[in-house]
Amino acid sequence: MKLQRYYVAGIALTTALALAACGSDNTDTPAAGASAAKGNCAGGQLTAQGSSAQKNAMDEWIKTYQGQCADAKIGYEGTGSGAGIQAFISGTADFAGSDSALKPEEQPQADAKCSGGQALNLPMVVGPIAVVYNVDGLDSLQLSAPTIAKIFSGKITKWNDPAIAAENSGAKLPATAIQAVHRSDESGTTDNFTKYLSKTAEADWTFGNAKAWKAPGGTGANKSDGVASLVKSTAGTISYVELSYAENSDLKKAKIKNGAGEYTELTGESAGKTIAGAKVAGTGDDLKLDIDYSTKEAGAYPIVLVTYEIACSKGSPKAAAIKGFLSYTSSTGGQSALGDLGYAPLPESVRSKVEASVAKIS
Repeated sequence: MKLQRYYVAGIALTTALALAACGSDNTDTPAAGASAAKGNCAGGQLTAQGSSAQKNAMDEWIKTYQGQCADAKIGYEGTGSGAGIQAFISGTADFAGSDSALKPEEQPQADAKCSGGQALNLPMVVGPIAVVYNVDGLDSLQLSAPTIAKIFSGKITKWNDPAIAAENSGAKLPATAIQAVHRSDESGTTDNFTKYLSKTAEADWTFGNAKAWKAPGGTGANKSDGVASLVKSTAGTISYVELSYAENSDLKKAKIKNGAGEYTELTGESAGKTIAGAKVAGTGDDLKLDIDYSTKEAGAYPIVLVTYEIACSKGSPKAAAIKGFLSYTSSTGGQSALGDLGYAPLPESVRSKVEASVAKIS
């Protein structure tokens, strides 16, 4: 079942606006929505790359924006967050997509590309991370952070392990081996997934967080589509992948225990509740977020990532084109286009800040 559009953290969107997906900031009528992206149009060619988690969102946004802005030509490659940041730093990408904000050692290198400005972390896509699995006859699975940590660190090796059984009363768990799958390339999804484990299962996860997978064992797969494909085709597997890829491959998704003690199903609404509680850790127009993975918010799904656009606040020779496109993606119309793609819209409390930061790009 494809993810439906939700009213997330105060964003009330009419069906007409959602279908139009045209970048309207101030109206919910189809006619006005259809011209809103045109109002943000800026000609020119943009080259971007990075996060594969946001690739499906970018494809949709680019299709809509270019359809209304004839002089705009935008290319986005899902090369992975690490590659995207390096491309921005090297000057081969006009902006980058990343599932993690710039690290302290990356920030000055990125700032150097912004004459008179700074490289901003702009949250743009809420990409919930699904724990997906392929076990014959097991259509429902509940997992806590400690159990997930033990599975991916190799401490739990069989599907009928007592720890899994204790969280899944009545389930028929086979005595077969677990094949844990992780990303083989550097990935912001891995960084966020391991950050969740390090924050919520510290006693069982001793590998910290990073874009590169550091735990021993398991099987690596390249990029999000590679992970989804391997889980889809291989019985006994379990992995982590963005919801959009889980939905597209029709993978089974585990319910995850949150800080309130609830096993929560992954939906746009449940993921949005966690993001709405995030704190802005950046300063000024930089909107790096600090996510509370142990959220006690009722109904919140805790394993979420925000994918950022890394763009110059000023000084980019492509500033006008970047501002035009990101004005659309950060609008209520741009965000409403994401629901059927397996993403959640930015909560309004975050979206409005992103839109204001983008408006200052020069």
